[in-house]
Amino acid sequence: MIRVKICGITRIEDARSAAESGADAIGLVFVERSPRCVDIERAHAICRSLPPFVGRVGLFMNTPGEHVRDILDQVPLDWLQFHGNEDTGFCSQFARPWIKAIAMGAGDPVDTAVFDAADALLLDSHGGGAMGGSGETFDWSRVPKLSRPWILAGGLSPDNVGQACRELRPDAVDVSSGVEVRPGVKSDKLMDEFIKAVKNG
Repeated sequence: MIRVKICGITRIEDARSAAESGADAIGLVFVERSPRCVDIERAHAICRSLPPFVGRVGLFMNTPGEHVRDILDQVPLDWLQFHGNEDTGFCSQFARPWIKAIAMGAGDPVDTAVFDAADALLLDSHGGGAMGGSGETFDWSRVPKLSRPWILAGGLSPDNVGQACRELRPDAVDVSSGVEVRPGVKSDKLMDEFIKAVKNG
């Protein structure tokens, strides 16, 4: 079964709707320059609104370690997702499973071996220095052979995620802008259609 994460959640009602549609996890962005950034109080409220067994993922990008720890002290996150220049030592220090985003849009050869300690890799369409959420796909033929869990992201929508699941068979898919009416505001209809397309794919 391919898992689904709805990322960039900023509202309690969107988190609940994602869960009702069958999302396995929701993502909370803690990057200030993102239009989907949430503060600690809002993130805590969103996490507390979720039913049991829906994963809570925090997204960080070159965030100082003490700030990550401050968030973890106040927000019950299950997974951490890193989109910056963080190395394995940094990502491994927080006693949480972690995901490392790999920039597939940078045009450079993809070296995933440097993050063998990651619990999963996320292949996204962003280039170096960006964090994803652009709504653009990358060339799926560039997906390397991976012997451990990986997540497909970047430009996914209800229209193309079924094809992506059939062709690539990722362990999970991650969507943000593809199920939005505007940045940070999700569409109940699009989330439901997205999750159904994954299951049918």
